[in-house]
Amino acid sequence: MQLLKEYRLLAIIGTAWLFDAMDVAMLSFIMPLIKTEWQLAPAQLGLVGATTSLGMVVGALICGALADRIGRKHVLILTLAIFSIGNLLLTLTPNIMAFIAVRFLTGIGLGGELPVAATLVADSYQGTQRSKMLVLADSFWAIGWIVASLLAFWVMPLIGWRLTVLITACTILYTLLLRRHLPETPIEPQTRPSYKVLWRTPVFRRKTLLLGLLWFIVMLTYYGMFLWLPSILVMRGFSIVHSFSYTLLMSLAQLPGYYLAAFLMGKISRKSVLTIYLSGTIVSALAFSLAGSNFSVLLSGAWLSFFDLGAWGTLIALTPSQFPQAIRGTGMGAAQSIGRIGAMIGPYVVGLLLQIKMPLPGIFGIFVILLLLGIAILTWGVHDVDAQQKAGVASDLKS
Repeated sequence: MQLLKEYRLLAIIGTAWLFDAMDVAMLSFIMPLIKTEWQLAPAQLGLVGATTSLGMVVGALICGALADRIGRKHVLILTLAIFSIGNLLLTLTPNIMAFIAVRFLTGIGLGGELPVAATLVADSYQGTQRSKMLVLADSFWAIGWIVASLLAFWVMPLIGWRLTVLITACTILYTLLLRRHLPETPIEPQTRPSYKVLWRTPVFRRKTLLLGLLWFIVMLTYYGMFLWLPSILVMRGFSIVHSFSYTLLMSLAQLPGYYLAAFLMGKISRKSVLTIYLSGTIVSALAFSLAGSNFSVLLSGAWLSFFDLGAWGTLIALTPSQFPQAIRGTGMGAAQSIGRIGAMIGPYVVGLLLQIKMPLPGIFGIFVILLLLGIAILTWGVHDVDAQQKAGVASDLKS
């Protein structure tokens, strides 16, 4: 019965993760359509992505702190409602400026949902089980991409992008289920604002900056590589990337990456798991940059998805447990908001490098250097110890 209860909570929160991923993926499928419909320049399309990421920075900062103030459950419901309403408004946008404004609002909900959901999972479990459940919750991201791919390839050609987005807006109905079935975790009392504690306490400030830098590297390389992969491959003559099978394979390859990471939790340290996945991302990225056939593109791309998303899930497992419960939402939100800056920069930098005709191995070489820096930060800067196990936490929060 207890096991059923645990996995029921995982399914409820994981589904919220799924909706988040579905929205992000859907945007990537919509952008070529609005480019044609509104005759947009590349810079305008870039602004759509950047504005969404900016909204996610704001959402992570605000909603993470709110979760420590008024409770995880209420804020998680709020974030889901915000991006559902945003998608509803998106179906009514008459031009690109309105589209961009709505995407900023949607980004606030998207950016707020992930750290709050991760915080709620971290509150609900302990030790190895906590790490495993966090990775498994993040695995719903891959399922969200698969659902979005099915909608984009099978539904959108029939009813258009507006009605397809309207389908995703129906996720607001899910908030009613959350209100009824999602438990609220008690919040430890604190006497000072959470951001004041976070930034004025040396140990928490150091954790936030180092974890934020790790998130910056992981998000920059992920968005830099995966948002540009289709365009890069088309330029090299691999039209296979426009096929449903390619999109489905890249999404399916993420799932075993998550599941292996969850299995390894407790077998070895979270730092070791993350080091393995970052190293695997490096090797896969180098192999992808040198791929010269459809088979090698598919194989190296699948391994890149396997390792890169597995690294993301492992970092999700590592981050919230580094902060005590009273400021866990604030710490998680702050670290991910720093990472979201990388998500904004990555695609722009890749586009700039392609514009100056830098060879593909050179571009991926920059990603490799960043990932090596991430391994160095992880090895020498991050301690794989839960915050509540450290002495003096209570006094830091109360003083």
